[in-house]
Amino acid sequence: MTASETIATRGRVAYQGAPGSFSHQACLALRPWDEAVGHDSFEAAIEALKSGDCGCALIPVENSAVGVVQPAASLVAALELEPIAEVWRPIRHALMAIDGARLSDIRTVESHPVALAQCAATLKAMNLAPVEAFDTAGAARAVAEAGDATRAALAPAGAAEAYGLSILRNDLQDSGDNRTRFVLLSLDKG
Repeated sequence: MTASETIATRGRVAYQGAPGSFSHQACLALRPWDEAVGHDSFEAAIEALKSGDCGCALIPVENSAVGVVQPAASLVAALELEPIAEVWRPIRHALMAIDGARLSDIRTVESHPVALAQCAATLKAMNLAPVEAFDTAGAARAVAEAGDATRAALAPAGAAEAYGLSILRNDLQDSGDNRTRFVLLSLDKG
């Protein structure tokens, strides 16, 4: 890697998820001057850091409602790196579906497994079946692409706008004080 390529990768932050996800929002809040680069898995985001494709990686490691975020925390621990920064972010889930869908139409709710766990009691009370997806915003994108009025996504409200969905209900999380701790990792010691 050349010196100019190294400088360019320092301005890139890897995260797990699609644009509009909670991790993407955390990147924008913590490092608004850097390019946020989404990946399909925690492993891929960490690999982008290790390979030098990105200068940093932002990983969720703990949630106030469900505890340690596995396997993300295990990947971070295996790197044996001290975070260079951390941020706690409030997590507010919205239930979203295609335009014209009504809450009574919805049968399944797609989202990241941690997000589904944060809303498990509410989803059960609403008689909605959880379906695991790789990411919150990725689930919103999949629901939009499917065009099926019986499917909904659990994601940040901004994902509804990003993927052309309608919000059926805001603040779906079981706990009103739902927060996630994200850590920023870098291999650069300086």
